[in-house]
Amino acid sequence: MALPDFLVIGAPKAGSTAVHEALVQHPQLFLSVPKEPKYFLTDGAPPRRADHRGPGDAHSSREWVWQRDRYEGLFDAAPAGALRGESTPFYLWDKAAHLRMHDAVPDAKLIAIIRDPVDRAYSNWTHLWCDGLETEADFLAACRREPERVAQGFAPFWRYLELGRYGEQFDHLFSVYPREQVHVLRYKELVDEPARCIDAVCEFLGIETGVVSSIPSSNMSGWADEGMVNGALRRTIRAGAALGSLGPPQVWRRLSRPLVDTLRRDTSHRPRLAVEQRRELLDHFREDIALLERLLDREFQDWRSDSGRGTYAVRRS
Repeated sequence: MALPDFLVIGAPKAGSTAVHEALVQHPQLFLSVPKEPKYFLTDGAPPRRADHRGPGDAHSSREWVWQRDRYEGLFDAAPAGALRGESTPFYLWDKAAHLRMHDAVPDAKLIAIIRDPVDRAYSNWTHLWCDGLETEADFLAACRREPERVAQGFAPFWRYLELGRYGEQFDHLFSVYPREQVHVLRYKELVDEPARCIDAVCEFLGIETGVVSSIPSSNMSGWADEGMVNGALRRTIRAGAALGSLGPPQVWRRLSRPLVDTLRRDTSHRPRLAVEQRRELLDHFREDIALLERLLDREFQDWRSDSGRGTYAVRRS
C-alpha cells in the first residue's frame, strides 16, 4: 500500500501551502499532487451535497479524493526510500478525520501550523471575499453569521471562527495520536525564521536538515473592494461556480481565473482590523487559547493583544 508517512494537517490560512511547497523541494520527500486531497475528510463516499451549499462549495467538493485506490495512487510515483506526505489543512479541525487517519496511518507524523486565530479568521474571510464567493462585505457580520451558515450546510472553509479553536482540536487529536507524533509550528515563526522552522520539520521527520533554506511567498494576492464593477464580477463568479459544479472541476478553475484576477486588480494591502473589531472576536477565543497553552505548555499572550501580526505580504514589504 502507498499511504502517507506524514501529514500537514492545518490550520487553513496559517501557512500550510508555504510549508508544503518548501518540503516539495526536499529530495528525501514526496508530496502528493494535488496538495489537498482531503481524503480523510471523507468516509469512503463522495462529499454530501447537503454539506456543501455555500457559494462555490459544490464545485470545490468535486475535487476531493474520496476513493481509497485513487488516494493510494497519489503516492505510487514516490522514489524508493522517500517519505510520502500530503497537506490538507482541515484535518486538524475535523475530529472524525483524526480517527480515520489513525485507523489508516497510526504511525504517521503530523505537522500542524497555527496562527493568531483572529488574524487567521480575517485572512479566511479575505480569501473568500477576494475570490468573489463571500457575499457579506462586513467581516464581523460574516463571523456572526457562522452558526446560520453551518446550519445551512456551508463547507468547512466558511467556519471563520471554528477553524481557529485550536485548543479544542488538539485536545481531541492528542486523545488519538501520541503527543510526540505531532509537531506544532507557529505561523509567526514560519514568517520570521523560515529556514529554522523548515529544519525543525525535517528533524521531526528524521531527514537531512539544511537542504531547504527558504519558503515561497504563498497565497499573496491583491485586495478586492466593493463597487459596481466588482459586484458584477462577484455575481458572475458565483453563478459560474454553480454551473461549473456540473462539469469537470478543472474547466471552471481555468475559466474563472481571468475573472478573479480582475477582481483582485487592486495591488494595495487589505484594510487592517480596528482595535474594536479585534477585541470583539478575541472574546470568542480567550478560553480556547488558555486551553491551548495548557496542552502545548507554551504561552500565546501575543494573541490577546489589540493588534494582529498582519499578513505575510505586509510583514515582508
